Amino acid sequence: MLRAAPLIEGETYHVFNRGAHKNDVFTNLDDFRRFQLGLFLANHSEPILMRDVLNRQKYREPFSVYPVDKTLVDVLAYALLPNHFHLVLRQKSEGGITRFMKKLVGGYSMYFNLKYQHSGTLFQGIFKSKHLDSEAYFKWIFAYVHLNPVSLVEPQWKEKRLSKPTETWHFLKQYPHSSFYDLYVAERPERAIVAYEESLQYIDREFDMAGLLNEFAQGKSVFDSRD
Repeated sequence: MLRAAPLIEGETYHVFNRGAHKNDVFTNLDDFRRFQLGLFLANHSEPILMRDVLNRQKYREPFSVYPVDKTLVDVLAYALLPNHFHLVLRQKSEGGITRFMKKLVGGYSMYFNLKYQHSGTLFQGIFKSKHLDSEAYFKWIFAYVHLNPVSLVEPQWKEKRLSKPTETWHFLKQYPHSSFYDLYVAERPERAIVAYEESLQYIDREFDMAGLLNEFAQGKSVFDSRD
């Protein structure tokens, strides 16, 4: 399937997709970890066999045992939820995002289908992408992506104010399946997924995320008419 507009080298995009029929595509910790490892390994100009990585890994951290050239994209931010994912990607080479996503989603689908004896389409068609074509969109995308997991503990947070803001803030800081921890909290092996120094140029590590949650909930987000 061809895209209405090509993805341009040097430009940044919000890339997302969900499970077919809104089904879960991550059902446990191992599934999330496998996709996160895919985010790291897919960002390589040459094919990488997962079994080679696992053979090298043994008891070591998988994010440190394989050299990845990161020539296809800069992963600036990401968040994984049970039935969908959000990525912020800058294309570094011609066709980079398409190649990256083909390896990422194709590899994960093979893993999922084999593990769960699943057949048929896992994701809802080709990945969706939105060009970060304005300063406002760029300003908000990092918060938007990183706030997505809040819906797991506060399902109606966008319609109502947070019922337990302190607990929600703690949950967000500890949520392991996004780049929020890597960019705002502390270092861990998964930081290797993101283009850390590049991402720091676009985030305010000191701003009031808890206040921003309520700002989104009150309908002030620029995304209300876009997503």
